[in-house]
Amino acid sequence: MASVDELYGEAEKLKDAGEYEACVAKLEEAITADANHVLSRLAMAVVLAKLNRHEEAIQHGEHACAVDPSDWFNFTALSQTYVKALVATNNLVYKDKAEEAMARGQMLQQGG
Repeated sequence: MASVDELYGEAEKLKDAGEYEACVAKLEEAITADANHVLSRLAMAVVLAKLNRHEEAIQHGEHACAVDPSDWFNFTALSQTYVKALVATNNLVYKDKAEEAMARGQMLQQGG
């Protein structure tokens, strides 16, 4: 059986090839193996956003932040996920959430 890191690596190759549905399936395998694998959660958020599955993408981004709330990158990535949802849906709730996540990421990056 492949390790979580191997599954993630395979998923990244699928993402790079534009095979998003196959990538989602591979990331689901990785997340089943380790529900708290942050890189898989972040990658899933990116791919689901590309597939216009924004609510699911946001859930994965939020989970990554909950698993590692001290990493500024997680919040920056979550902010981008909210921005993609805002652009796709024009739901202004995502604007506020994007700004909050970006501010949190910047605060963490500056050591706060």
